[in-house]
Amino acid sequence: MASFAVLAYLVSSVCFILALRGLSSPETARQGNIFGIAGMAIAIVTTLALADVVNYLAILPGVVVGGAVGTVIAMRIQMTALPQLVAAFHSLVGLAAVFVAAAAFFNPAAYGIGEYGAIKIGSLIEMSIGVAIGAITFSGSVIAFAKLQGIMSGKPLVFPYQHPLNALLGLVTVALVVALCTGQSPVVFWAIVVIALALGFLLILPIGGADMPVVVSMLNSYSGWAAAGIGFTLQNNLLIITGALVGASGAILSYIMCKGMNRSIINVILGGFGGETAAVAAGSGEEKPVKQGSADDAAFIMQNAQSVIIVPGYGMAVAQAQHALREMSDLLKGEGVDVKYAIHPVAGRMPGHMNVLLAEANVPYDEVFELDDINRDFGTADVAFVIGANDVTNPAAKTDPASPIFGMPILDVDKAKTVLFVKRSMASGYAGVQNELFFRDNTMMLFGDAKKVCEEIVKALD
Repeated sequence: MASFAVLAYLVSSVCFILALRGLSSPETARQGNIFGIAGMAIAIVTTLALADVVNYLAILPGVVVGGAVGTVIAMRIQMTALPQLVAAFHSLVGLAAVFVAAAAFFNPAAYGIGEYGAIKIGSLIEMSIGVAIGAITFSGSVIAFAKLQGIMSGKPLVFPYQHPLNALLGLVTVALVVALCTGQSPVVFWAIVVIALALGFLLILPIGGADMPVVVSMLNSYSGWAAAGIGFTLQNNLLIITGALVGASGAILSYIMCKGMNRSIINVILGGFGGETAAVAAGSGEEKPVKQGSADDAAFIMQNAQSVIIVPGYGMAVAQAQHALREMSDLLKGEGVDVKYAIHPVAGRMPGHMNVLLAEANVPYDEVFELDDINRDFGTADVAFVIGANDVTNPAAKTDPASPIFGMPILDVDKAKTVLFVKRSMASGYAGVQNELFFRDNTMMLFGDAKKVCEEIVKALD
């Protein structure tokens, strides 16, 4: 049975690797999901078949309840709520790591790592690191969920000496890990949990909404490392491999996104990047004139254009406008208009958010381009059709050093001959910064629900 378990875990690990490879591209994402599901099914069945599992009555209720809850959530969740769902799931991974570490610490004999008060040093190191990262992941993910769900403001929450306090808590955590390994005191164990929970809160609170996609990616990495740490405690090779895959891939994705946003990965890990400037740059509240148009105006302009670049954002997700947008795009292509889609790395609330929505509407993959591949095309485009994207098109990122988004690469939609900007109101974006693009001479605002505006444009094109 032991040999079979090793082989099954190996197959499961290969499935997870293939899943990550598949998820690297929209064209193979569905196949990647299938590999991931297959790998997890093999892992669960193999684990339940192990000789160490002796009480199925204690396990099956959890499997049934957890599976039922997950199924209901998956069937009811809206695409707009996926980012906060991911954050919530990350928090559960972190909390599970804390619970497993606590169980191993207070009943080490059940895990074959020694007796209570006489746990192996190696196991204590693995356990303490796993519980610390798990607690940080849990509390940090709770804050990310609250910001994404709108329960708390998405603006950075900063206060004096925040970074020195985080550094002090980090040093205290390291000292407590050493103390736990030498004294094995339960008080020290719970002290690690409490301080790590506080550190998780403090790391995520000062991060603003514009940087939230990077936070979601980084928390994903944390959850993987927490799982890997607990895998060592449980002596489960598959959990170690899976956790390392998730941790490494999340860290690499965070690095790529930080590079694309001109941010420092070190500042992401330490927390609060962009927070200092966000506290003083609230954006101008000055009333300025804007040019307002109608769906008929937009239809006429795009129908007579040679090239249109569509820039989707979170507003499209909220309105569920992707299907109407696809219909509008098809009509324009039928008129001989060259239509492309431009995706910013942090558009939406999580990595790949816009790609998922466009794929749901069956937008051809070869029409969707990332920032680096399409930014130069705005200068020759007749129309830039911005639907619900705000911060990622704001010229203040290039012109205002006091802005919290200064230095972040943006889509150069302002270089197009005409900018059609679909938005409910003149309200600022998630970063809390007024968009200078609204007031440009070549910008026409189309106020209203994104889906309704697209449907009205479709009627005008017909």
